[in-house]
Amino acid sequence: MSFYLGRQISEEIVRVSAHYPILTVTGPRQSGKTTLCKHLYPDYPYVNLEDLSLRELVKANPKAFLQQYPNGVILDEVQTLPELFSYLQVVSDANPERKYVLTGSSQLTLMQSVTQSLAGRTALFTLLPLSLSE
Repeated sequence: MSFYLGRQISEEIVRVSAHYPILTVTGPRQSGKTTLCKHLYPDYPYVNLEDLSLRELVKANPKAFLQQYPNGVILDEVQTLPELFSYLQVVSDANPERKYVLTGSSQLTLMQSVTQSLAGRTALFTLLPLSLSE
């Protein structure tokens, strides 16, 4: 059995993300983004876009890739595939009931892509390493 330490931001993420088709969680490496998202959305399939062979498959047909997850998906390290953002915009506009959970390290290019391509479609959170109270 694995141990999960709850994060103070969890309730706010669940509450706010209910109003958006896309949830984006950024933050420094090893801050717990993936663990948090897997805990909050345990029924969503998990896709790690750092896997180069998988990334190549996604690049070949991004729209078909996204459409195979009608009940939600966690896309980890989404900054490795910035061209996916425009497809997320189109698919989420056509299917606003679908939930996409994106994680990525805090990088200027990721933040620019999210704020430009997904404006009004994503709840954006920054997860920092554990605080003393956590």
